[in-house]
Amino acid sequence: MPQLTRRAAFTLIELLVVIAIVGLMAGLVLSALGKARAHGESARCAGNLRQWGLALQLYIGDYNEYIPRRGQGVMPLMQINRPEDWFNCLPRYLGSQSYSNLVQQGKIPQAGDASSIFIDPSAKNPGGKYFLPYSMNMYLSPWIRPEQHRLLEIPNPGQLVFMADAPGQYSSTVPSQLPYTVLARHTGRANVLFVDGRVDSFSAEYLGCGVGEPTRPDIRWETLTAGINQAPVP
Repeated sequence: MPQLTRRAAFTLIELLVVIAIVGLMAGLVLSALGKARAHGESARCAGNLRQWGLALQLYIGDYNEYIPRRGQGVMPLMQINRPEDWFNCLPRYLGSQSYSNLVQQGKIPQAGDASSIFIDPSAKNPGGKYFLPYSMNMYLSPWIRPEQHRLLEIPNPGQLVFMADAPGQYSSTVPSQLPYTVLARHTGRANVLFVDGRVDSFSAEYLGCGVGEPTRPDIRWETLTAGINQAPVP
């Protein structure tokens, strides 16, 4: 009669080691997937900003070098019916309706709406009446000026910010200690669109997010133009 052999079994220690290895591998995979997702969302955000940059160039060409109005400044966005504000005058160049029309139709762009040019895929709605996770440079074309800024009067427009990642309740932004500050939502970095259409990414520290605008050789917020301008903000 053949002798039966006993099948080796895992010991408790071996089982715990296997579980630990599987858990470690799962953590590494999830971390890699999270980084890949964050990178993809940042890339889609940069793509949206390039589209806004294209719309800006087309608007400047159609309107004799004028740059759209920024909308409201240091206060959360409440007034959305002015056609000169960027969120109303630029969308038509991108095949979209103005923000005011979308609101009237009950189609306010929402967080997570990947098809909306208004929405950064990483943005979360912090609450407020309206939601604009991209905002225009607070110093550009403020309503206190009799006329909008013009491209030809701006020194070094390639260094001047036009639009950047923002908290969501405001139509204009700038690095600041206050809630309208530029928001570095992409793993500690913010995407920025310049007046010449270029898009770049900067760390929160480099931009001064939550602190205030530092002096940098390659990025500027104040226009350096003559006439009535937005006073420096903290």
